[in-house]
Amino acid sequence: MKLDYKIIWVEDKIETKQFQALIQNVTKYLEDQFFKVTIETAEDFSEFKEKFKQQRNFDLVITDLNLNESHGSEVVDYIRDKKHNLTEIFFYSANNDLKTTALINNNRITFYQLDGQDYHKSLNENILDLIGLTISKFQNIITMRGMIMHETSSLDLKMIDIVKNYLNDSANEKTSVPIFDKILENIKKFTEEKNNKAIQGKMKKVISDNVLFSSYQKVYALGQILASLNQEDFSEDYNKEVIGYRNQFAHAELTEDENGVLYFKVKGEGDNDMLIFDEELCKTIRKNIIKHEINLEKLVATLVVPN
Repeated sequence: MKLDYKIIWVEDKIETKQFQALIQNVTKYLEDQFFKVTIETAEDFSEFKEKFKQQRNFDLVITDLNLNESHGSEVVDYIRDKKHNLTEIFFYSANNDLKTTALINNNRITFYQLDGQDYHKSLNENILDLIGLTISKFQNIITMRGMIMHETSSLDLKMIDIVKNYLNDSANEKTSVPIFDKILENIKKFTEEKNNKAIQGKMKKVISDNVLFSSYQKVYALGQILASLNQEDFSEDYNKEVIGYRNQFAHAELTEDENGVLYFKVKGEGDNDMLIFDEELCKTIRKNIIKHEINLEKLVATLVVPN
């Protein structure tokens, strides 16, 4: 599972109004699923090959059969035979030759015969159906856990850069010292709580406390910086909407109920405390990560990076 969804569309009429409308529809569909969308276009095999060389990690290739002086089968064979790439392919044509087109590898290819006057509408529906299928593959419950860990780690690094840049900027000298003092005070309070748990020697408390230094410290520093800049403090929302899900997924057990519904059960909690894994949860997590990635990028843009 990831946040980016990349498509390359090969069609010699791609600049026409109808196909530009199709691209807009596909983009909106993916954005509504909270993906960051990139759609590259090419009008023939030659242009496709150059763009594919620059960026091979496409999630979907869409190609027409007839492409000016080239052929859609060249696109497919290049991907499968030359690049040994098994990305999903949507192969379409209004020509009956599509059914008899010889390809090196037919694996993971959706063939679609255009039919009727309103074929743009049916093409749109079938492409979206295939995209929906690829998204469902991305949303494997174990893959989702890996995405959350990866994306949260990336946001952690952004927060570290924000804190470093703010505290090292001489223009913030009057506020950076008290902010750093507050960070130290917060860390001391945090470590005292951990130390007290260790002194008490309570097995449940000690074992359930996984780390001494967590993202909480970074989020706290972020909140202090936002307050000093008189900007809206999104640190608490970040803690709940990103770190909260990360912690639940990191320290939870994958379980299946009697109806075959997969869910994560948070360890150490009651039997009724569970995180149901479904399409809506996937959308919510993507939405939250993108939202706070934008928040952090906006904050970075307001800070001066010391030389």
